[in-house]
Amino acid sequence: MPPRTDAVAIVPDVGAMLDRIESFVRTYPELAVAIVLAVVALVGGTYALLRFKRPIGTRFLETLETRDEIVVLMHPNPDPDAMAAAIGVRCLARQVDTDVTLQYTGQIRHQENRAFRTVLDIEMTEIDHVSDLAAEAVVLVDHNEPRGFAGAEGVLPFAVVDHHPGDGTGEAFTDVRTDYGACSSIVAEYFRDVGATPVPPDMHASEVAAEYTLPSDVSTGLLYGVLTDTNRLTAGCAAPDFSAAGYLYPGIDEDLLNRIANPEVSKEVLEAKARAIAGKQVRGPFLVSDIGALSNLDAIPQAADELIKMEGVTATVVVGEKGGNIYLSGRSRDDRVHMGRTLEAALTDVPGSSAGGHARMGGAQITQNDGVVDTDGGLRVEREALVERLFDSMSGET
Repeated sequence: MPPRTDAVAIVPDVGAMLDRIESFVRTYPELAVAIVLAVVALVGGTYALLRFKRPIGTRFLETLETRDEIVVLMHPNPDPDAMAAAIGVRCLARQVDTDVTLQYTGQIRHQENRAFRTVLDIEMTEIDHVSDLAAEAVVLVDHNEPRGFAGAEGVLPFAVVDHHPGDGTGEAFTDVRTDYGACSSIVAEYFRDVGATPVPPDMHASEVAAEYTLPSDVSTGLLYGVLTDTNRLTAGCAAPDFSAAGYLYPGIDEDLLNRIANPEVSKEVLEAKARAIAGKQVRGPFLVSDIGALSNLDAIPQAADELIKMEGVTATVVVGEKGGNIYLSGRSRDDRVHMGRTLEAALTDVPGSSAGGHARMGGAQITQNDGVVDTDGGLRVEREALVERLFDSMSGET
């Protein structure tokens, strides 16, 4: 006859087991406490490990959900990658009922940047002082240290999402991936991590059966952000950038994308490009062009974009001046020339200068010099000497 397995048979055994446990605890109280603590630690560690292993996009969404309102702050003079990452974070936050304000410092001057904002109808406000921040919780996108406004040094970011080198971190969340070509690729991954479905341009989000969705305008913005920061997926990109583009594709609105990518070009920009071509100096594979004074600073990087296409040229720097300040923009497709470091090296002893960037592109500024460069050793560097410094730096001689 098989043993009984009903409650009547089992309960006495449970009671006996509890008696044995009680006896063990009374006899070995310290050992019993140690066992309990070990079990608690094991359970807690397992739970923490499971939480850590969850997709980072899921953790980011849960971080956003802990706040009623946030500010998504872009870097000064935001470009399409920064704006795209910002609207992506805003879209995620709104789907967990977190209010969002987009803010930035500086200006939006480049015609593509202005078209991006206008075509996608992005609502964002400019700030000059830390008191202008619309919420206490600040999420930095496309940069990892607050800058460009008074009191920036006192801001402790709530979260940081970036692909640039730097030491900045967020109080609750930090995701800095320097191997990615665009911050937009990171944000696109967040949507994929939470299972968001890209909404086709001819459909409304309500027609898609998914807990989280990726609206067509946001998909279009994120794709353009990826394209601009990777030179149309031809430079400085990695496998995740291609993967992000593929994920975003079903939601792309081709009309919006075309309107952003092909805005009208101002007469001054065209004239600046012509001056850059006419005044270029070429030495081997390197090119430097000083286009003098101008009112539209965005003409400088656009001229650099044009000159790097010149046959036989692998690295180029364009120099311009506005309001007594000197501005430099560089491009490189030469593995020997890391453009950000090249500009830093050229200006290493120049007070009031700042420089940096990626391997393929970089920028620099020398402030309040009335068009003249003075070193910290008291040496006055004329503009022609500055050009020499740039050639030396590209050649690795500084």
